Amino acid sequence: MSDIVDKSAVGLDARQYHIDIAPGEVGTVALLPGDPFRVPFVAEFLDHVKDVAHKREHRTMTGYYKGRLITATSTGMGCPSTAIAVEELARVGVTSFIRVGSSAALQPGVEPGDLLVSEGSLRNDGTTAAYVHHGYPAIPDLAIAQSLKETAAAVMAGSERSVFSGINATDDAFYAEGPEWIAELSRMGILNVEMESSAMYVVARLRGLRAGMVCACSSNLVTGDSVYGDKNARLKEGWMASIEAALETAVALEL
Repeated sequence: MSDIVDKSAVGLDARQYHIDIAPGEVGTVALLPGDPFRVPFVAEFLDHVKDVAHKREHRTMTGYYKGRLITATSTGMGCPSTAIAVEELARVGVTSFIRVGSSAALQPGVEPGDLLVSEGSLRNDGTTAAYVHHGYPAIPDLAIAQSLKETAAAVMAGSERSVFSGINATDDAFYAEGPEWIAELSRMGILNVEMESSAMYVVARLRGLRAGMVCACSSNLVTGDSVYGDKNARLKEGWMASIEAALETAVALEL
């Protein structure tokens, strides 16, 4: 039995296996889009940008925003790869995480391009069940969540888009989200559904780290309002606004 590998004890001071990053190559705060092709969107806000690594679904770039070193790493889709990204980023020095991405709304009145700030996640995933009891909450850092609300409102001031906050759901199976499940989530008052935040929240809490999420609404699953076609521009605007809100929070809280 002495040869069994303890994954929590190996590779702590080395280049990480999945994200291909070593200690000293990133800052203390990381923005986490899902899609590796959205990492350059974060870089558009940064100075002295560096391409750090791109392995599998995990692309990482760094740069400075208002004097603070910012890391952007893509998680890929879903909780398994998100948990890996958070675990390995923590091993190389990241202490705060802000997810920026897309999410589908579940309440009337939310439109594509609006911003959605998470106050907690309904854990409908399998990854966090491997970490903790089913009753363990998946919640953001309170100060980060509050700051994201404030910075998102400031970023969207004067625009036609709105900011909403509430509890989101984190699902594993995109195409298994049938009408009955969508209706049930909406009935419970769940604001939106995505695929990553519960893993980020649970891993961050277990490791003594901080996390939050601000997403752009990609579609509304109860009204049928979608970004397909002309409204795709709204989603891109929402992505950029969510990134700006996350960056302003990183600066305001000195993450």
